[in-house]
Amino acid sequence: MNMIQEFKELHFSNELLFLGNAWDIFSALTLEKTGFKAIGTTSWGIANSLGFSDGELINFDRHLEIIKNIVENVKIPVSADIEAGYSEDINVIVDNVLRTADVGVAGINIEDSLKMSNGLREISGHCNLLENIRITLDQNGFKDFYINARTDTYFQKETPLIETIERAKAYVESGASGIFVPGMKEDDDIKEIIINIDAPLNVLSLPGLTNCNQLRELGVRRFSFGNALSDKVNAHLEKNVEKLLTFRDTSHLYEN
Repeated sequence: MNMIQEFKELHFSNELLFLGNAWDIFSALTLEKTGFKAIGTTSWGIANSLGFSDGELINFDRHLEIIKNIVENVKIPVSADIEAGYSEDINVIVDNVLRTADVGVAGINIEDSLKMSNGLREISGHCNLLENIRITLDQNGFKDFYINARTDTYFQKETPLIETIERAKAYVESGASGIFVPGMKEDDDIKEIIINIDAPLNVLSLPGLTNCNQLRELGVRRFSFGNALSDKVNAHLEKNVEKLLTFRDTSHLYEN
């Protein structure tokens, strides 16, 4: 079984797919070593590791090189977070997806947020993009490649549920393998979306939304923590560096 098939099937096993989010080779190897069955890259974590904020501020080639390095160093499936595709041009986005597939990932996250302005892509335009991505992947030997269609309705809309369902249904009909709704945390909303879409639902860890077993009981198929781990690691590093200079003493580096 190849990585693409393996990754797809993880969304339909008895267990919820708990995805570990990595931002470099070391974090990816650590997640693999501790037993995670698949890795998703975090664009936020990658950007921060290079000294940038999130939001497609780094060159796509540079971003893709990090994704490639992660894929080449682990033996489990990797899904790449490519934000909104790193372009406003549909043809460039489709090409970026194909280039990402070519480095060996098993899937992507692609979102409907606009990067050059506020708001979300029009549904019809985003569906056209997803259709073109699916067709191009199928024509280039990437059948069943996992397109996790992220919608940012819960980050941008006051009352997002109805539009989330509308977008999710349309995205699945346009070739998305699964739907990712970050920012959603109410059980009733999660249940309503699961009832209304015929695809695995991915939710993002938030304070108060943390437990895999509870999410599995609701019907969630995939759970990820995004940049939460990389933020925690960065905060730990900063705290220890500050201690070094404040106390001019290295003793805390040897404490358990």
